[in-house]
Amino acid sequence: MIETQGFGSSTPSQKTISPLTFSRQEPQGTELQIEILYCGLCHSDVELLANNWSTTKYPCIPGHEAVGRVTALGPDVTQYKPGDIVGIGTLMDSCLSCSACGEGFENLCEGPNGAMMLHGGFLTPGDAEAAKVNTFGAWSGSVVVKERFVIRIPEGTGELERVAPVFCAGTDTWGPLRRLQLDGRSRLGIIGLGGPGHLALQMAKKMGTGHIVVFTTHPEEKREAALCFGADEVVDSNDPAAMKGLHRSLNYILSTVPVPFDPTPYLRTLRRRGTMTVMALLGPYKNLFNNFELAVAGLNLRGSMIGSIQETRESLAFCLEHGILPEVEVIEAEAGAINNAIKRLKVADVRFRIHQGGIVEL
Repeated sequence: MIETQGFGSSTPSQKTISPLTFSRQEPQGTELQIEILYCGLCHSDVELLANNWSTTKYPCIPGHEAVGRVTALGPDVTQYKPGDIVGIGTLMDSCLSCSACGEGFENLCEGPNGAMMLHGGFLTPGDAEAAKVNTFGAWSGSVVVKERFVIRIPEGTGELERVAPVFCAGTDTWGPLRRLQLDGRSRLGIIGLGGPGHLALQMAKKMGTGHIVVFTTHPEEKREAALCFGADEVVDSNDPAAMKGLHRSLNYILSTVPVPFDPTPYLRTLRRRGTMTVMALLGPYKNLFNNFELAVAGLNLRGSMIGSIQETRESLAFCLEHGILPEVEVIEAEAGAINNAIKRLKVADVRFRIHQGGIVEL
């Protein structure tokens, strides 16, 4: 067994995270042991700690967008060697035998237990033993993951602390954007300019999107950054007149907002047959909207969650090719700094992304 130091909560009643020591199994088969160099603090980590999805297992060690160094190999590993720099996202395993996995959508695994998440376990465990599996996340000194679910980072890649968010915020926005087949005639709206939003904006711009509107509830704080990242317009979502001015003007909308919101004002900005993808909300909308809003213009409302392994590879390659790296704030890997960062994230006092660095050294 590998004794590992991490950060998390040991019980549901624990309100702040603290250092925790736990054990991982030595790498077996095609598994790699990976020393964590940087790991992000994502809004879903906060949801997990609060058990807002009723899926949290304790002790809970969050962390699911990380860059690390391979330190040990299972006997059947063929693609990696010690010292390789790799990335790990939310997805760490799946059944690999259902139709979804066979088509390359391991993230949508239809096996009895669903996909396995790096920061918890199986998504929808169908049997008692699977329900007990706790994988523990990357707010820790190391993780153990099958090589199929690890992404190689090209040798010589710099600023690894800025690469790590691509494995969650980047990948999760890449898939929905790619499926829209954006081009110079496309008019796209992006809701939110946080971690996923500012990456989605840069990706969409490099994809050749003709016109991009950023919707935000904090226009004074976000306007300059949005324009710098490539937005053509910045619209205050709380301004009814501004929202009405976009009536039936957009082809697509990508929502990156992880908290409940009312989709109705945004749906009204879509042209007929337009599509709105909601990729970060894993819960109910703020208001139960009227299906008339969809039917009257033949609109499409899509859901999206994490990306597949192929989409993860594609998003990393695209971001590195086009110099798209998130703006991050690196903090010390210690409980006080992490708890303070969580408080800031809850009140939207984080500009784009916060990262922990050097956990393994503690």
